[in-house]
Amino acid sequence: MSAPASFKRAKRISSFLVNLVLILISLAWLTPVFGVFVTSFRTSEDIFKTGWWTVFPHRAEVKTGEIKLPAEVDVNSIMTVEGVQATFEQLRQGVLLPDGRKLIWFGNKRTRTIEIYEKRWVGFDTNLTLENYRNVLSGQEIRFKGADGKEILRMGNNLGAAFLNSIAVAVPSTIIPILIAAFAAYAFAWMNFPGRKVFFIGVVALLVVPLQIALVPILQDYTRLNLNGTYLAIWLAHTGFGLPLAIYLLFNYVSELPRETLEAAFIDGASHFTIFTQLILPLSVPALASFAIFQFLWVWNDYLVALVFLGEKTRVITSALAAMVGEKGQDWHLLTSGAFVSMILPLTVFFALQRYFVRGLLAGSVKG
Repeated sequence: MSAPASFKRAKRISSFLVNLVLILISLAWLTPVFGVFVTSFRTSEDIFKTGWWTVFPHRAEVKTGEIKLPAEVDVNSIMTVEGVQATFEQLRQGVLLPDGRKLIWFGNKRTRTIEIYEKRWVGFDTNLTLENYRNVLSGQEIRFKGADGKEILRMGNNLGAAFLNSIAVAVPSTIIPILIAAFAAYAFAWMNFPGRKVFFIGVVALLVVPLQIALVPILQDYTRLNLNGTYLAIWLAHTGFGLPLAIYLLFNYVSELPRETLEAAFIDGASHFTIFTQLILPLSVPALASFAIFQFLWVWNDYLVALVFLGEKTRVITSALAAMVGEKGQDWHLLTSGAFVSMILPLTVFFALQRYFVRGLLAGSVKG
């Protein structure tokens, strides 16, 4: 085999192995996520009885009949049923017949009822419902059956209002730092002013400062300014916490734009503002979109900052989900539905902007 052919074969094998590993990793991550998604459409009774995978065609034990024991049969001793001898305890656990059927005692001894089960293929489960989502989105009373079959009364968590509150927090908290950071990145990259390097070093240094140490001082200032508990307070907080990364990310991209393009604009008499709005912003869309994904996901999934500056009165989606875990820890049909309500918008934003994501992350990473 020639060297070029051997190289191509090795490259194909390497590419196949890499793709196989990536597919396995994706499946390992997507399988439980898909299981939670399916669970969010199932009723509480079905969740307690069977796993989520039973919504697909599978072999399962299906009840095909039952046997009522006569009154003269002593249930406290060994009984003969369908030609097999067994005790009450054995029948409670299940006794397998030679033909593959299974005998299971139903209820307590007083029922004197034995159910017959047989392994059969079961088709797709059509007992799926949107009622779980309606329950978690509303703040009204909801009723469902628990594992013991008893009806349970709960109050909905009004995730619909929390969802709108999160949008009101996340959208301005993403747009404001992007606009400020874009101006700052252009100034650091293409404008000469006193202290430019010192200010930029300060911005980079702020990247390693944990936001938790700033919560109490900012909260004290907000209290004096009567801002605590308002949307403006959390917008300003997220803007301050997100600006260092935004400026650094956009600076790496803006500083690598072709100098000849900007010099030609300056020669034509364009001002810094015109160059910024007409050249820099359109050319920086990948970096802007990349940071928008980071900032939006961070703000949307934030719990601590929202709890400190908004409190419990104005609940965002993370606070509402935390309350659901505390109040409805066993109600999986409600918890899984609430989880996917919180995921809808972040997934939409990511998939809408993902084509810019890698280009924005690699901004400024390669020179020449």
